[in-house]
Amino acid sequence: MLKLSLLTPLMRWFLFAMILANIAGTMTNMLMPIYLTELGASVQQVGLVFTLTSAFILVLQIMGGWISDSIGRLRAIAIGSIGGVLGFVFMLVAPTWQWMLLALAVNQIPYALVGPSFSAFIAENSSEENRGRVYGLTDTLYQIVGVVGPPLGGYLAGQYGFKFMLLIATLFYSAAAGLRIWMARTMRSAGERPAEKLTLASFKHSLGLILGLLLGGGVVTWILITDGVRDVAFRLSGELEPLYLEQVIGLSLAEIGLLGSIFSIAMMFMPVFSGRLADRYGERLPISLGFLVVFAAFAVFLVGRAFPAFALTWVLFGIGVGLFSPAYQSLISKVVPQHLLGTFNGIFFSSLGFISLPAPFIGALLWERFDPRLPFLITAIVSLVTVIPAWLKFKLPKKTPVPAAAAP
Repeated sequence: MLKLSLLTPLMRWFLFAMILANIAGTMTNMLMPIYLTELGASVQQVGLVFTLTSAFILVLQIMGGWISDSIGRLRAIAIGSIGGVLGFVFMLVAPTWQWMLLALAVNQIPYALVGPSFSAFIAENSSEENRGRVYGLTDTLYQIVGVVGPPLGGYLAGQYGFKFMLLIATLFYSAAAGLRIWMARTMRSAGERPAEKLTLASFKHSLGLILGLLLGGGVVTWILITDGVRDVAFRLSGELEPLYLEQVIGLSLAEIGLLGSIFSIAMMFMPVFSGRLADRYGERLPISLGFLVVFAAFAVFLVGRAFPAFALTWVLFGIGVGLFSPAYQSLISKVVPQHLLGTFNGIFFSSLGFISLPAPFIGALLWERFDPRLPFLITAIVSLVTVIPAWLKFKLPKKTPVPAAAAP
């Protein structure tokens, strides 16, 4: 049973706006590779588009995390949402895949500001003792996005065309942006510090602290290493999944959209369970289990030939991601100081992005020159191998109890 009492009224408003905005995102994300081919792009050009848009967000994300730490989570999210509205409008009117490249780049602005703020906001509004359960609960509620967005996008694109689907997504996102601006003007996060000036000295100081954590050789360093390898492998195949399902297997747009919904329904049952495992036994257990299940999902994907097999694949994907996602967030929130979480998330995910930057393009080359299944095979192997360092290195040192003062 979901314990909604773990969430403050502010967090409930925050999640409602996040769900509304990301319904718009999931309506378009899974189908965007297909839409790009309809605008004249080849498979290789689709990989190039996602490589270039990823490069754009990397620069923005580092600044976005620092801005979040400096001026507050809600203000940063509101500013990012304005850029998101512009991005959706540009996608709606883009006439060619080259113009869509520019539109997708603009649409990365909210991810740069909202992304680093999301988990930091939850950490500020929860205690360390129940943080795993709070992340699990928010992840569970967030899956409404995946239940509603992909099938709605697939249905609208299949019945009325991509332009109409993009119009509806733009309206959803604009409503969420308005709500976020209202929250930034009228509400404050529980752990929010007074706003700081955005100075170069402050930026350099935050960068130095985060780089020290990343290169210090502890848990944070191993999170960077394992996530870097995993991110490269997942981005080899991630943007190619819709094309594989449509061009190789022959699924319809509605069926592809339905898979996204199946993923989210399966994932809804796991984050609360994962949070309890993390709070009781440590984060490494649900993280390791999650990667094992993701490996099983890719094994089914590689042999699947019809919709039922891929429905099972996305059920397993949902279970696996539902296990390791909240545990990862909980682990990071415990090894990074809260006032640096925004900057850390920005630098951390940008570092991963730089490492995996050419991965979509390389995956497309592997598809065209060797076999469409090869990028997915590589991702499957990496998912299995990642279990080893996750289990051995993601263990937090036990806290030393503070002795009670001696009686007089």
